[in-house]
This record gives sequence, structure tokens and C-alpha cells, in this order.
Amino acid sequence: MELSTLSLKEIGDALRKKTVSAREITGVFLERINRFNPELNAFVTVAEEEALAAADEADHRLARGERVTPLTGIPVAVADTICTKGLKTTCASRMLANFIPPYDATVVSRLKEAGAVIIAKTNSDEFGAGTTTGYSAFGPVRNPWDKNREPGGDGGAAAVAAGLAPLAVSFDTGGSLRRAAAFCGVAGLKPAYGSVSRYGLAALAPSLEQIGPLARRVDDLALLYQVLAGPDPLDATSLPADGPGRGGEELTGPAASGKGLRIGLPREYFTGDKLQAAVKERVLAAAGIITGEGGEQVDLTLPSTEYALAAHILLAAAEASSSLARYDGVRYGYRSPEAADIDLLYKKTRTEGFGSEAKRRILLGTLVLSAGSYNDYYLNAQKIRTLVIREFAEAFTKCHLILTPVTREVPGRAGEERSPLRQYQDECYTVGANLAGLSGLSVPCGLVDGLPVGVQLLAPAGREALLFQAARTLEAAVGEFSPPILRG
Repeated sequence: MELSTLSLKEIGDALRKKTVSAREITGVFLERINRFNPELNAFVTVAEEEALAAADEADHRLARGERVTPLTGIPVAVADTICTKGLKTTCASRMLANFIPPYDATVVSRLKEAGAVIIAKTNSDEFGAGTTTGYSAFGPVRNPWDKNREPGGDGGAAAVAAGLAPLAVSFDTGGSLRRAAAFCGVAGLKPAYGSVSRYGLAALAPSLEQIGPLARRVDDLALLYQVLAGPDPLDATSLPADGPGRGGEELTGPAASGKGLRIGLPREYFTGDKLQAAVKERVLAAAGIITGEGGEQVDLTLPSTEYALAAHILLAAAEASSSLARYDGVRYGYRSPEAADIDLLYKKTRTEGFGSEAKRRILLGTLVLSAGSYNDYYLNAQKIRTLVIREFAEAFTKCHLILTPVTREVPGRAGEERSPLRQYQDECYTVGANLAGLSGLSVPCGLVDGLPVGVQLLAPAGREALLFQAARTLEAAVGEFSPPILRG
């Protein structure tokens, strides 16, 4: 029995039948981390001692039959931007290279309450500002399908795809979680804004970002989402108790028929020469799978899509400028040793502590919020955001779900020189969900040139059951495929 390839249910069944212990399961994944992480660089910190102690506690729970959940004894990787009490949380930045939080984020508390084992902290771009992990202070993550290819903007997807952890919890500001899921051939969900608490997430762009799950299978993704979701008094933006994931919907189970399911295909997401022909073919084939099961395709138009990316760039930069202002060398984090006075302390600390992309966003955001530019840039970007929200709301009166590509092409070559604007354009299909606060699920839909391609399903808050239903239908039709590193 190769534990690293089993589903969450299969591992849970083995635990409850006592054919394997939580400590043994954790040991298997720690061994794989020690073996493969040096070449993949998916993790910044590996919590070996803490993970084994948590696994022992899970074994005690299982032995007593008390507070046992589908996640009890299951290793979970957590993004290094999410606070973990007593465990380093660096945000992949020199600024927080030695920061150890005094508290757990709400999602981490919920994982622990469910009996999950926090096994490691995953690498990403610095504070999540990027699309390739090339801006991490600890070096880029490698794609397990091809180590010379980009993995997207998140190391959690690479870790799950490579069998270094069965589940991961990450975050999505403009599409990094969904792009990584697509590039690494796993399932990833950006939940609707407010459905998962952001308390304990190091903020970059608070009105855009959301914590979400990653898994190799859709049912595993749904089970993890249900643990993470729900209201939190510590997060004023969280949805009420009857929000998604807490209303009794059946989010797991066998693939259902797509009968009666109306799937919207917005024309703006399928036109233009930037979308690779083979990727477009796989995405449209995925739409055909759903309609072949009794669903219906609905042609849509979302005119503001043309301006959504520019609006997202400006708003994300403005919020980053504000959020990252707290790292000044005074209260916590990195402090330059060459500071002779307070002005030099700020300047030196922020110059030395931040990487190039974080600085770029701070400078752009400060400009956008300045008195001379506020109306022309920030205010107009907010107006475009309102148009995007209205257009999506109108679209969902005509269909249940919207289906689009996740990325324009297969994973690019790692280390390829690209302008910042070109990198921002990589998120052209994903930023709409962040602007409108929608749920966005990336699920594998096939291979192109031996590399995975993902399809994106979008839904408003409250339609998570339909979202997972459609994703399960696609998963059942496409089948499973794994990178060589997992098969070997």
C-alpha cells in the first residue's frame, strides 16, 4: 500500500481499521519530503518534531474514538503566509525570515481541532506577490512534472502533486492558487470571499485574497474546505453561519449527472491569440463533458473583462502599499543593522528586507493612492470592479456555473525572463473571481505536451455544492494522472 497515492478516505479507512497509525503515515510523508524537497523546494520549513507529536495525539484520539474526523491523523501542508503558533512563518520574505507567531490562524486552529497534522510550511512568492514563486527569498519552487517548468505561484500544489503531503492550505490574491493547481495537475479552490476566515493570514491585498484548499482529488478538496469554512468572530468579513460549507450541502460523493446544469462560457475568455490552441481545446472538451452528461452550454459576454486585469493590478498594488507599511524595522521582523537614525532605519530596513516585486507593488500602490493620482487610478479601478461584480451577477441569472481556462498556456520555462507586466497578464483569467468575490475551482482536464492543463469553474457564494458536482463529473471523465515523481 503506497500511502502517498491514496485518497483521504482510503487513508482514513486504514487509520480506523488500525492497519496503519497516524505516526506511520506522517513518517511516510516526512521521508518523501526529505527525499524530494531538496530538488523541488516546495517547503520553507518542515515541522518534523511537531508533526510526529501531533500524529501521536491523533493516534490517541483514534484509539479512544473521540473527536475523530475525516482529517484526524492526516498530514496537511500550510502556506508560509498563514500564522502557525510556535512555528516559523516567513511569508517567503527576508523581512520575516525568523518570525515565529504567538498564535494560530483560524484555519490552523480548525485543522488542529479536526486532528490534522501540520507537517510543513509551503514556499510561495514573497507575501504572495507573484505568479511563479520566482520572487521567494528562499528560491523558486520546481514543478514536479518537469523541474525546468514553472509551478505557478504556490508551493502547496507542487507538494500535493509530488506526494509530499496529501493536502495543502494556501491562499489566492489574483489566481496563484488556481494557476499552481492547473500547472501541477491537482484540484484547488479559491472560496467565495468571506466563506473562510482570513484571520492570521499575512495581508497583501485584503479585499482580494482568500485562503483555500489544495488536494489531488475533488472529494478530498471538498472535505478540507468544509473544515476550513464557516464564520469567525475574529474576521469581520466572514459570512454568517448559514454560509457555504455550513448549510448541510452534500459536497462529496459519486460523480453526478450534469443534467439540468447550465454552464456559461464567456466569449471574452476564449478569444484572442494569447490562448494556446491546445489549452483551449482541452478546456472546451471539458465543457463538452458536462453537456454530454445532460448539461447545457450558455453563451455569455462579460464586457468589463477587458479592464478587469488593469483594475486588479492597481487595487492589489494600492492595498499592498498599505499592508506592507507595517514592516518598518521597529515592531517586529527584519531590522537593518546600519540604521543611525529613524529615517535611515525605515529606508535601510525596507530596502534590504523586501524583494523586487514587493518593492514594485509598494511603489505603484503609493503612486495610485497619492493625491494627484487617486481619482484617475484608484477610484476608476474601483468603478471597474463594480462593473465586474454586476456583470458576473447578471451572468449567474442565466447559468449555474461559469467555465473558463485557468491559464493561457502550459507551464512556462522556469527562470525565463519576463517583464512584470507579462507576469501580471498571466492572471488574466483568474482575477475576475477575486474582484467579484466568487468561488473559483481549478480541476485537471487533461495533458498538453505531457504537462497538465486545468479548467476553471466559477460560482457565487452558496453554490459550492454545484461547483463540486461539476468538478467531480470532470474528474470521473478525465481520470487521474500523476507526475513521474509520484509514479516512481
